[in-house]
Amino acid sequence: MELDFYDETEKVSQEHFDLITQLLSYAAKHENIGLDSELSISFVDNDEIQLLNKQYRGLDNPTDVLSFALEEEAEEEIRITGADIPVALGDIVISVDKANEQAFEYNHSFSRELGFLALHGFLHLLGYDHMNDEDEKKMFSRQEEILNGFGLSREK
Repeated sequence: MELDFYDETEKVSQEHFDLITQLLSYAAKHENIGLDSELSISFVDNDEIQLLNKQYRGLDNPTDVLSFALEEEAEEEIRITGADIPVALGDIVISVDKANEQAFEYNHSFSRELGFLALHGFLHLLGYDHMNDEDEKKMFSRQEEILNGFGLSREK
């Protein structure tokens, strides 16, 4: 799986990029996502994610992560596939400010929080959601299963 990182904050290290790459590759394997898939992850501050949250969700406040899936097809769309065409899953945007705040609040590392947010966004790109209790239970259970299987538990 190919990941493109864009760090507008200059606060995310190469070690964090490596951790997220390994975690999402692990998750992709467990979700049966092909190696020909690609996605981008952007790291922004609270001001930028607030603008995106307002523009795309109508919520005028910063959030921790946003996902923009590219594989959602409308009925009239035709998907072009082929051996040389990668599957573009979409874009994930993470607020580094929120990640820091939440790492402190939940008493775990910044690395664990970045991993959690990247995985949360990734699962959204795959169609997981938490709009009702049943879907939330399914998504959050899957998140914890992947994080724990990968070795990125809350203590890390």
